[in-house]
Amino acid sequence: MDRAVVVQNLVRDFGALRAVDGIGFDIKPGEVFGLIGPNGSGKTTTLRVIATLLKPSQGRVEVFGRDVVKEALAVRRLVSYLPEEAGAYRNLSGIDYLRFMATFYAADTVARDKLVERAVAIADLGRRIQDKVRTYSKGMTRKLLLARTLMSNPKLAILDEPTSGLDVENAMVIRQRIKEFAAQGTTILLSSHNMLEVEFLSERVALLRQGRLIALGSPEELKVRWAAQNLEEVFLKAD
Repeated sequence: MDRAVVVQNLVRDFGALRAVDGIGFDIKPGEVFGLIGPNGSGKTTTLRVIATLLKPSQGRVEVFGRDVVKEALAVRRLVSYLPEEAGAYRNLSGIDYLRFMATFYAADTVARDKLVERAVAIADLGRRIQDKVRTYSKGMTRKLLLARTLMSNPKLAILDEPTSGLDVENAMVIRQRIKEFAAQGTTILLSSHNMLEVEFLSERVALLRQGRLIALGSPEELKVRWAAQNLEEVFLKAD
C-alpha cells in the first residue's frame, strides 16, 4: 500500500454553504501530514469525512484502500480520531475512563488491560491517573484524550487541533507524543490553525482557505516557492 489516504475532488456542502470545495491530496503510510488554515477553512470538515463521520457531497476518499462511504466500518477499524472539542467523562477517574474506552477495542479483559497499560504510559499523568477527570487541568485532560486516541495503535491517527488552548509545557508534551508515534510507523493527520506548530511536526502540509486547497508540499518546498521564512508567510502570499 503506497498511500494511506487518498482524497480526490472532495466537496462537502451544508445546504447552500460549500465548506470544502474540490480539494485533493494523498498521505503516505507513516507520514505526518498537516492541514493548515484559519477557522472556517474546511479543515475539520475534511477530517470528519476521512474519519467517516460525514459523507462527501462529491468526490472520493480512501483510507488504506478502503472507501470511506462504501467501506465505512472497515475504515473505522483503522482510524482513531481526536476532535478539537473532545471531552472525557468527568465523574470517572482517568484510569476508569481509559478502562471503559478500552472495552471498545479489546476482545477480552487481558487485551483490555494491555491497552490500558499502554494508555497510562502515553498519558504519563503519574498518580493523578487515579483522580477524577473533573479535577484535571485542560492539559491533563488533553493528555488523557490523546492516550485514548493512540492506545489502540491505529494505522491512522486523526488529530484536530491537538494542542489548542494548552500552555507551552503541555503543548510540548503532546507534540513529543505525536513525534514518537510517527517514528513507530503510525500515520498522523493533524489539523491546526497554528501554522508554526504544523510546520514543526509535519513532513508535508496542505494549506486551505475558504474550503479550497491553495498550496501543497513539504514546509521547505513551500517556503522556497514563496520566498517565505515560515508557513504563516506562505499562507499570506499564496493565492
